[in-house]
Amino acid sequence: MSRTIAAFFLTVVLSIAVPARALEFTADRVMKMDGRTAKSVVYYRDDRWRIEHHAMGPVNVSIVRKDKQVVWLLLSRMKHFKTVPYTAEQELFVTEKLHGEVSREEIGQETREGHPTILYEVTTKQGEQTEVYYQWVATDIHFPMKLAKKDGSWILEYQHVKMRPVSDYLFQLPVNFRPLEEFDKDPTAEPQNQGM
Repeated sequence: MSRTIAAFFLTVVLSIAVPARALEFTADRVMKMDGRTAKSVVYYRDDRWRIEHHAMGPVNVSIVRKDKQVVWLLLSRMKHFKTVPYTAEQELFVTEKLHGEVSREEIGQETREGHPTILYEVTTKQGEQTEVYYQWVATDIHFPMKLAKKDGSWILEYQHVKMRPVSDYLFQLPVNFRPLEEFDKDPTAEPQNQGM
């Protein structure tokens, strides 16, 4: 009986002392859709990520804070930011299992950027819509290096993946940036009198 109690306490202590492995990494991300290619750099930690966009446009950086349910769009040239609500569509494809996955079949093996990968054909279902993807999962780092729709219309690839801690600084708003919402207010509007 005392061995059972000792084993139980050892299990409890080990489960407390060894936290679950958090996913933290940096990578280059390449998305191809409708004949266009978009490149960015991703800094990721389980409930937050930062995407530095390479494309020309007003938004240079997106900071997604799933923990706060917000996304900050940084307009670096103007030193402003726009706050928008977080939605599930902003989730990155960084897990082996896909949302709505109903089947997975191994169809081959390949090396991608020095990582041994298993190529899967994965079927997902969202309501009545069924999608089929090819997914390359690196077996050494347990990370999806590439995901492509079977029809070739959409491809997402991670390159130069480095599993390492990512600084909190990257997920904070720059101190000298002002909210763009301040400029949405109509300066000609008359203040409302309350209590009349």
